Amino acid sequence: MTHPSSPGRTAAPSAAERAYRHLKREILEQIHPGGSLVSEGEIAEATGVSRTPVREALLRLEAEGLVRLYPKRGALIRPVSAREINDVIEARRLVELHAAERVWPRRAALRGDLAGRLAEMRAAHAAGDLAALMQADRAFHATVVEAAGNEILAELYQRLRDRQLRMGEASFRLSPGWAETALTEHAEQVAALDSDDPRRWLAAVAAHIDNAADVLRTLR
Repeated sequence: MTHPSSPGRTAAPSAAERAYRHLKREILEQIHPGGSLVSEGEIAEATGVSRTPVREALLRLEAEGLVRLYPKRGALIRPVSAREINDVIEARRLVELHAAERVWPRRAALRGDLAGRLAEMRAAHAAGDLAALMQADRAFHATVVEAAGNEILAELYQRLRDRQLRMGEASFRLSPGWAETALTEHAEQVAALDSDDPRRWLAAVAAHIDNAADVLRTLR
């Protein structure tokens, strides 16, 4: 029998953590779309916790810029603004293109990792599993950034992921054919790593970011 404090057993999340994870997932998956209002009571009932941990969770989400709190009314889910889209695109371009330049000398190892992520994307798309497709898509990009070896940039990129997820969810849901386009562009990036031309690789990375930006801007 495993002792509760043994290293092999993971501690259960606190009530506040459960409420935080629940609402954050529903925000990122747009179950609660931007502009909607949710009450502490709704969250408490959905997660089976009291209102005190719900308040703690909402304060964390407010600090992350996902909600705006209104006393005695609840939490407003902050819509994605045109400025936020532009800011995230600019940040992505800076981080991802820098990382793409850094990883070129190690492209052989990276190519295998990205091919695996692409296979995951294709399987998720074939199964019609949008959540899995989004997860594999984010992992594809994060793999490039992490391979660059700069921990500070990798941490910065991780902080962009939640904002990317909300925007990316909209593009995959609302833009016909975008999933197929994304798969094609990711495949071109993998193929570029097989070439001897770093310009082809950098161009493929930049084109994918720019095309995603165009789609996001049309959804505003």
